[in-house]
Amino acid sequence: MNVIELNTNNWQSLLERPTKSVEDIENTVNEIFKDVAVNGDSAIARYTTIFDGVTLENIIVSQEEINNATSVVSSGLKGAIQLAKNNIEVFHAAQKTEKVSVETTPGVFCWQEKRAIDKIGLYIPGGTAPLFSTVLMLAIPAKIACCKEIVLCTPPDKNGQVNPAILYAAQLCGVTKIYKIGGIQAIAAMTFATDTVSKVSKIFGPGNQFVTVAKQLATKFGIAIDMPAGPSELLVVADESSNPAFVASDLLSQAEHGADSQVILVSDAKQVIDNVLVEVERQTNELPREEVVMKALESSSAILIEDANDALSFINDYAPEHLIISTNNDDFFVNGITNAGSVFIGEYTPESAGDYASGTNHTLPTNGYAKAYSGVNLDSFTKSITFQKISKKGIQNIGNAIELMAEAEGLQAHKNAVTLRLNSLK
Repeated sequence: MNVIELNTNNWQSLLERPTKSVEDIENTVNEIFKDVAVNGDSAIARYTTIFDGVTLENIIVSQEEINNATSVVSSGLKGAIQLAKNNIEVFHAAQKTEKVSVETTPGVFCWQEKRAIDKIGLYIPGGTAPLFSTVLMLAIPAKIACCKEIVLCTPPDKNGQVNPAILYAAQLCGVTKIYKIGGIQAIAAMTFATDTVSKVSKIFGPGNQFVTVAKQLATKFGIAIDMPAGPSELLVVADESSNPAFVASDLLSQAEHGADSQVILVSDAKQVIDNVLVEVERQTNELPREEVVMKALESSSAILIEDANDALSFINDYAPEHLIISTNNDDFFVNGITNAGSVFIGEYTPESAGDYASGTNHTLPTNGYAKAYSGVNLDSFTKSITFQKISKKGIQNIGNAIELMAEAEGLQAHKNAVTLRLNSLK
């Protein structure tokens, strides 16, 4: 990790993420999208061979495969997944809202109701870290919201198989159909549909930079997305009251996600930074994903910021996906934070808890998008529809105002729609 003292000259550069620009990979994404749109399943098969190194006879996961996967998942892991599922259900079910209804003026009744998105698509990364926990985070709120169709795409391994825990979690959470498709081609398939894959209305799920750009491109074809969620990131603000080993473990827990992940330590004391970096080195040497971690740490920083107000301003400017607060003055940061995907408070609240089992959702905005985007929640799977009903008295109360406003905008037909009704009541 780079050790840096914050100043006005380096502030902006420290906000940068180690990601390629959209332009660097957009051509690849566009080519694959065009190919899938025209050639459908045959294009999917070709890219699966190229990128995943396997040729598949069928990209649909069968019930037999799901049953076999369920039988090989250990009882201990099943119990852990069930515990996490219960907590995620409790937290997301609590987010349900009742119909909002109000009479804005006598005779004018307006209300808002939530309706589920009928067809959603989930993208679940595979590879060296198959994220079965993301299945829980996305499928559970989808079921609570009563989405009718839940399609899941995840890349196969070299043997053409999907990680058993992913299949077990998908079955447990009510996923409708599972496809062995990864990367850009998975997003393209759910965007355009093929003979095998259904088109969806909204795509959810994290992924690498190629998947992120693919999701953004999908919006050009009328498909909604949860957010531009790219490589994982974490910022920890810590002072002398923090436990260096705990802080280091949190930084490394995100660094091991991928070589393009970024972790940031902010502290008001150089000694705290030094102590944490000693622990980072010690713990890194014991990790099986040491090579991935080391690469991520190359673009990560430990930043000395002595003034708490400057630290808070920097954190809000950086807008981290995950923020851990471990200080003597936690309330100062908790009350002042405005830009973060998810916040973890105190030395016994590791970011891993949110990734797996506390109940909050771990699909969160990255790359500074926390300034404008929320993490996935129950509302992500619904639409808010407004309704109104106006009585005779109501149209008489607001009709003249509508006529005047429509006429001022030069929209005579708008005015006429009201005038006809008012005249009928004379």
